Parts: sequence; structure tokens; C-alpha cells
Amino acid sequence: MSIDRPAPAGPPAPDLRIIEERVYRGGNIWSYRPAVHLVVDLGVLEGYPTNTIPGFTDGLLELLPRVGGHTCSRGHEGGFGERLREGTWVGHVAEHVALQLQQEAGHDERRGKTRMVKDRPGVYNVVYGYTDEGVGLSAGRLAVRLINHLIEPEDEFDFAEELELFLRRAERTAFGPSTAAILEEAASRDIPFIRLNSASLVQLGQGKYAQRIRATMTSHTGALAVDIASDKDMTIKLLGSAGLPVPKQETCRTEDGAVEAARRVGYPVVVKPLDGNHGRGVGLNLDNPDDVRAAFAAAKEQSRNGWVIVESFITGKDYRCLIVGGRMRAIAERVPAHVIGDGTNTIEQLVAITNADPRRGVGHEKVLTRIAVDDAAIERVKDQGYAMDDVPPEGTMVKLALTGNMSTGGISIDRTFDAHPDNVEIAEEAARVIGLDVAGIDFICPDITAPVRETGGAICEVNAAPGFRMHTHPTVGEPQFIAKPVVDLLFPPGAPSRVPIVAVTGTNGKTTTSRMIAHIFKETGKKVGMTSTDGIVIDERLVIKSDASGPRSARMVLQNPRVEVAVMEVARGGILREGLGYDRNDIAVVTNIAPDHLGMKGIDTLEQLADVKAVIVEAVPRDGFAILNADDPHVRRMRNRCSGNIVWYSLKPEDSKERAFIDARLRRGGRAVVLDRTERGDMIVIKHGSRSMQLAWTHLLPATFGGTAMFNVANAMAAAGAAFAAGIGLHEIRQGLRTFTTSYYLSPGRMNLINVRGMEVIVDYCHNAPGMEVLGQFVDRYADRKAATSEWGKISRIGMIATAGDRRDEDLRELGRVAARYFDVLVVREDQRLRGRQPGEAAELIREGIREADAAGGVRVRAAETVLDEVDAVRHCVARANPGDIVVLCVDNHAKVVAELETITHSAQAGSSGDEPGDPDFDARTYPAG
Repeated sequence: MSIDRPAPAGPPAPDLRIIEERVYRGGNIWSYRPAVHLVVDLGVLEGYPTNTIPGFTDGLLELLPRVGGHTCSRGHEGGFGERLREGTWVGHVAEHVALQLQQEAGHDERRGKTRMVKDRPGVYNVVYGYTDEGVGLSAGRLAVRLINHLIEPEDEFDFAEELELFLRRAERTAFGPSTAAILEEAASRDIPFIRLNSASLVQLGQGKYAQRIRATMTSHTGALAVDIASDKDMTIKLLGSAGLPVPKQETCRTEDGAVEAARRVGYPVVVKPLDGNHGRGVGLNLDNPDDVRAAFAAAKEQSRNGWVIVESFITGKDYRCLIVGGRMRAIAERVPAHVIGDGTNTIEQLVAITNADPRRGVGHEKVLTRIAVDDAAIERVKDQGYAMDDVPPEGTMVKLALTGNMSTGGISIDRTFDAHPDNVEIAEEAARVIGLDVAGIDFICPDITAPVRETGGAICEVNAAPGFRMHTHPTVGEPQFIAKPVVDLLFPPGAPSRVPIVAVTGTNGKTTTSRMIAHIFKETGKKVGMTSTDGIVIDERLVIKSDASGPRSARMVLQNPRVEVAVMEVARGGILREGLGYDRNDIAVVTNIAPDHLGMKGIDTLEQLADVKAVIVEAVPRDGFAILNADDPHVRRMRNRCSGNIVWYSLKPEDSKERAFIDARLRRGGRAVVLDRTERGDMIVIKHGSRSMQLAWTHLLPATFGGTAMFNVANAMAAAGAAFAAGIGLHEIRQGLRTFTTSYYLSPGRMNLINVRGMEVIVDYCHNAPGMEVLGQFVDRYADRKAATSEWGKISRIGMIATAGDRRDEDLRELGRVAARYFDVLVVREDQRLRGRQPGEAAELIREGIREADAAGGVRVRAAETVLDEVDAVRHCVARANPGDIVVLCVDNHAKVVAELETITHSAQAGSSGDEPGDPDFDARTYPAG
């Protein structure tokens, strides 16, 4: 970022604004990984680098001292601090502050970049990584507020208070330490995950291999085992019946019942809720009826069903034994929140000193939780004979909580390798008796190193979702890597976790190519999940009908437990909006890059459009494949962005430069799908190095209309390349292509051929000039072949055309110019969604293009007509045609169009002639082209 512009005189006003926010949930045009993208406007601050703003750098480093230690572009610690003092722009500062705020919340994010928006001085793209998208967005917003405050202080802005709110919000939405530990272990094994809600429900793996966790409960955790563990009375009875050491206990629902139970059990006693957790509502070491009555009220308040347990009080230390898969994996001694007197400070001051430990934070934000001085803590101190403003003697422990839970400020001491084997065996047996795959067994005993049967200890509780923080981040001792055995339960070593993902993009042909690939996989017996512009299809069943070519739809497919292979149609809009819906694709297919959607979301040139489409190529791993169209120079250049292997395909003849390009790569062991032209016809051939394997004659593939639809020949070659890269055999690829048709069942809205009143009607989604060019060439070849054998004589070509209203004016005119070369009659309609245009505006621009082409001469069109409504336009085209004619309908809503064609067919069979242009309710304006 250059800083050689002179700064204007006078202090700047805070003017940094966020004008656009995006969250990328997968690979995107900025990064291989998820990122937050803020578009910020510096306003007058564009003229003021940080070294010209008085007190800015010192103020920022005082509030966030660690931000100055970022390496930035200097590559060494403190590089960003140097940039601040030398002068950098506040957009760049926002990036680093957002990253540092996330680090304050315990999210180790260091990736970011800031770039000026082309042709918009003062407007910058600020992109940075995130762990939790809500936290990432909040960090960016708070960063902008802080920067503006440092430039012009706001009375109502208290950064310390705002930071505390931010950290608490982050603690609520971020994964807890247990979930985070499992996900970190999964990531180290390249196991992908998808967050399924705002809490701790997470899917590990994809499709048929998916497993789920919620905190430390897994897909293998039995519901019955959880119910038993939640019922403390039942738990103790089952453990006791198995001969395991447990305290005496009774359940009750009234104060008097609790007092009677305590008398029978024998003082001292413990009173706790039957179904409580985290030590809430627990009363310990109660030695008289009055204490039992008081503790009963607190326990009943925390009990969901009103039942309270009274059990004998076991003296000793509190130990948590973690059992995973039937084996002891870690043991921690839990010490309640406390302070140690130093003979100088009060208890309140000692708590403040303890909470100043940088390891302590809000909730689960850090490895330790701050000690809360609430009414319960004050009462606990009072029970020990102190007040909060008393100075306890040196070395005296003063407890502020009853239990040793980490969530109430307790600490943990690792005792994994200290436990006596008998105690380990008891804990493992307890987990087996309850039936839990992951269990926390709570022991109370004088010393875990001695057998509890001899020292008098007992199991007081079994936890179905034990926290991991005390084991992964003990206050004293070595951390235990307990997430590994949990992930081993779900994904034994060598077990797969990913389904193959094939991503398909391009300007034209991507939907048909996706369907061909899915059909080939289906023919091999695989259950395929597919996204496309028509919806989400799972195992040949349309489950959601909508434009599903974005990242949300991709995640829905990967969540489905039936999916064995995922085929994703990837549109530019989804990439720009949210990135990819996954971290990588095994195979990427790029069909072509042509002028469409230009002038939208900052994409103005074919080169920029190619950069967007190339995201799926960049998402190919080293052992993956990119299937690239060698005939398209923009696609050909994507080879430099692929980490994996490349399979080329080309329609060009053997003496072309494209084939020479491919042949050079074949000599180095490359792969390609090419077209060999012979007297008998065109043969699709797969080549791998010096090997050459004939696949199929193009005229024998139904989707190619006897070899005349060259765009579907290209799509079939791309699909064959993808299937070959996936390891599918030649026979299965050949069978898949030979059984794929453009029927409405297999390929709705893509080259569907329907016979209506003796005329051939083709329904297709063509909506841009490049697509119209190849469609028109097909119509030429198909009409010539039909005329050679036709009994009808002269064949007319009637086309219904339109495109989306958000395309550029020139794109609409070009569509009209191209269509005029191939059709005798053109009927111009409009989509139902006008996308910002006035009714008739888009149609008139297309007609302008038709008139321009007609005026230039050399075109086929002899009449151009406007019928805005799609269904009315269909009726008009059919009424315009005679038996033997070719009618091409470029549709928006293919379902409505096909339904209307069926109605027309049925009415013709019943003897009706259908609608005619002269009908009084037929809205059409007809006049010659030009």
C-alpha cells in the first residue's frame, strides 16, 4: 500500500464506514479458506495515513498492545507496529484489529489482506480469516468503531466495556473447549466438519460417512445410557448392584422427606438435584436438619423434575476419570475455586489478583474461568468464618465454591499416570455398566493412588457429556490428548470420511455436464447428490426445487447420509456471495468462459469472470483432477492455478493448435479426451500418455441428436474426462453416456425434444449470445439433416428468445443479433422477474439487436414479434409453425412451458386447433424485422 501521497493539513474527521459485508464459508476469490470480506470507505481518511493522525498509534497500542506484534508484510514480529509508525491506511488497520480482537477471544486467526477497490479511491476490500463467522463479523464492526473512536473520541464509547461484551458474545457462539478439541483433532486428520446449529451440534465427515457430535456426545452414544446417567438415583443403584463402591442415598420431594432421608443415611450428607449438572444446587457436608432443609430448597430449584437426592458425604479429594471407548484416557484432580492467604491482601483483593491471571477469561473463553464473587461465593466464605474484606492468614486456603467445576473458577491437576490400577478398573467398569462410549466418572476418595475399596472412596456421579478442558488444559501437569480416542471411535484409522466431490462450472453447459456426470456415477450403482440451477437431487429424486447452484445447497448435499458421490454445479454468483460450500473438490470441470453476467458485482471482463470460475480449480488437491476445455484460452490458462492433475478435452481437429497443445502434454504422460474424425463419423477417444482408448461414436449418444449438437458432444467429453479421473471404467462411462438422453425426465429444460402437432419443439435454457451461437449452429445442422429426409418440403425455424433483465444493454442486443442469423421467425418474450427493468424494456433491446442485424444484411430472420408473457409466447410460436417445422423455445420456467405444450398436444388430439394469432385474447405485436 503506497504512502507517498502528501497528507492535507488539518485533523481528519472519523469517517471509516463499512459499506458491504460478506462471509465466505469455503474457498473464494480471496483465500483458500473461510474469510470475512468487508468493503470499507475511508472517506476523508484516505488522505491521512496513521503517522499523520495525532496519538492514533499510541492510543491503539495502549488498548490493544499485542496488535503491534503482528508480523504483517515485514515477516517478523512487530512488523505491523513499524507500519503504524511509518504510516499505513486505516483500512489496513481495521484488518489487523479484527484479527487481534479474535485472538483476544481465543481464536488464533492470522490471515488477512487489504486491497483498494479498482477505480474507487478510498474504498478498500478488507479480508481476514475467522474461526466463528459471528465472532469474525463482530470483530470487524468493533474494529471500525475503535478506529473512529481513536480519531475522534466518543463519550459513549468505552472500549473496555465493548471488549467485554464482545468476548461474552464470542463465548456464547464459539465452540466450547471440548468440541474445539475434537474438531482440532479431526482437522489434523483431514476430516471435514459442518456446524449444524449455533451451539455444539457438529457433523464430522460427509454424506454416507458422516458422524455427529454434540459437545462430547457422539453418534455412538446411546440415548438410554444418557437417560440413565442423567438419573443420579438410577446410576447409583446400577453401579451398586454391580458391586462398585457408591455412597448410600435416597431420593425425596419434600423438606421433611430430605431430613428423614438424611437421618437414615447418616450425617454428614450431600443434597443435590436428581438431574442437575455443573455442580448447581449441590450442598456438601451437611450435618444437621436445618442445613438439609436450606440445601433442599436450592437443589429442588435446579431439579427439572422436582426430585432431590440425599446421600452420604464421602470425604476426600474430587477426581474426574475420563473413559473413552471403555478405556481410561485421563484423570484430573479438581480443586474448587479458592484463594490462598498471603497475610496482606483481603479475600476480595486475592480474588482480583487471581482473576488477573491471563489464563483466566469469561466462561470457556480461556483455559481457566474467572472466579465469580456472587452471593453463593460470599456465603461460602462466610461458612469458613471470613468476610470478603478479611485478610486470611498466610497459607490459608479460602474456598469460594463448593465443587471443583472448571466453569465456576476451579483448577485441575493432571493425575492420569498416578491412579491405582484398581481405581482405573472400577472407573472403566462403571462406564460399561451405564453403557456410555464417552463417560466422566467422578470419584471422591482420599488419594487416587490408593485403592478406593481400602481407603473408603466412592463413585458419586457418572457424566454422559464430560468436559475436556480439565484434561486438555490442566492448571498443573501435562495436557492429555483425549480427543484422539474420541475421533478414533467415529473414524477408526484408515476409515474414509469424505465422499468424492465433482464441481462443475462455466458459462454454458455446466448443468447438462453435471447431469451427465451424475448419470454415469448412478450407472455404477452409486447414490448421487447433485446441485444444479433446477434444484437439489438426491439419488435421482428432486428434494428441493430452486436455483441450487450455491454453497448452501452444496452443504445440504454433503449433510445427506445417503450420498456416496456429490456433483456440484457451481455458479459465479454463489462464489462471489459466499465462496464454495466445502473446503475442496476432488474433481473440477470448467466448460467455457463467455460473456455473461458481466457488469455485475465488480466483474466487468472475461478475465475477471475466469478468475471467479477458477476458484474450483484452485480447490483441487494434489491428488485431484481438473477437467479443462483446451479450446477456450481463458480455461486453458487455469492450468497454472491447479495443484493437481489435468485432463484436457477438445473438439478441434488433429491438425489444430489446440490438439498440438494437448499432444505435447500427452507425451509427458498427461490425460485428454479428444475427437477423432473418420469417414464413419466422430469418435470420442480418451488418451493417457501413449495409450489411446476409443469411447463412443458421437452419433450414437442420444444427447447429441445424431452428432449434430456439438455443444453436447463437448459436454459428454467433459463428463467422460471427469468419470475417467474418478477411476470409472470405460465400459461404465460408455454405458452412462449411451443411456443419458435429453428427455425431460433426465434433463429438464435442456434440449428437450417434444413432438407437437407434427412439428419438433425443442425446449432449452439458452439465455446468452454465446449459447445462442452454438444453439443456432445446431439448428443449422439439424435442419439440414431433417430437410434431406423430410416429407414436408421447406422447413421453417421459429425461435422464442429472452434473457435476464440484469444483463448489460449490449448483451441483450447481441443476443438479438446472433439469433437473427439462425431463425426465420423470432418471438421475443421476457422473464417473469424483470430484475430492475420496466416491462417491455429488455424485449425492446433484443429487438434492437435483431433490427441491427437485419439492416446489416446476411441474416435469416424475416419476422420479429414481441409476446412478453412466456406461456403466451409459447402458444404463439406453436400457432406460427406448420407440421415439419422446428420450434426452439428458450425458456425461463421450463415446467410451465412443458405443461403448456402437453395441453396444446392434448387439445390437438381432441380436435381443437388451439390458439391462433388472431384470437381476441392473444397479446402479440407482430411486425417485420428492421
